[in-house]
Amino acid sequence: MKIEIDTHSHTLASGHAYNTIQEMASAAAKKGLRGLAITDHAVQMPGTCHIYYFQNLRVVPRQMCGIELLMGTELNILNEEGEVDFTQKLLEELDIAIASMHPQCYKGERTREMVTQAYVNAMQNPYVDIIGHPDDGRCPVDMETLVREAKKTGTLLEVNNSSLNPESFRLDAVKNCREMLWECRKQEAMVVLGTDSHVDSEIADYRYAKPVLEEVHFPEELIANTSLDKLKSCLKHGKKV
Repeated sequence: MKIEIDTHSHTLASGHAYNTIQEMASAAAKKGLRGLAITDHAVQMPGTCHIYYFQNLRVVPRQMCGIELLMGTELNILNEEGEVDFTQKLLEELDIAIASMHPQCYKGERTREMVTQAYVNAMQNPYVDIIGHPDDGRCPVDMETLVREAKKTGTLLEVNNSSLNPESFRLDAVKNCREMLWECRKQEAMVVLGTDSHVDSEIADYRYAKPVLEEVHFPEELIANTSLDKLKSCLKHGKKV
């Protein structure tokens, strides 16, 4: 299995990552990718950049070091209503958007029912392309419902390599990811593999994700980013709302 585009990466702009856009693009090229999504943390994440950074992304070349760049963000899901920390107008201007739940930003109840509702509502957003790391047991979710609604709304679910690292701070990520993949296989819902890279050496490194995929015999045709063109065709961005 070959992955042509890494869909989740962070630069210095996120505040706790360590490389520039050009350094990340160069690393992606050296690893044989065709594309890279730069998804710096949105404005409610402590330490990230100002909203102006995202409003000005139009100036960034979409081709760099032989790599096609998708310039976007990792949004924060803020509450049970599925609200995120960007306006719809700004989201429309981006190339890609991940929506994730981070305990330091999420203000709703962290019960299984309410977290699931938050994800379901966030997926109704026509500019939320991917749900990031829904494997974190600190925010428990009903996987059957999550997968069903992801398929219904055309939202991709992320297999997050960083979550699956044995040193990850996320809770029960391997078990939860395995459950998500079983449901995706059963319901024929699409996933993406994202590294969640915060340093250039992590780009395209799926050492923790691939064994979990193999364990559940996950079909390659349900992985959206095995092809750059396939991934772009699966995104809500670029489609009429």
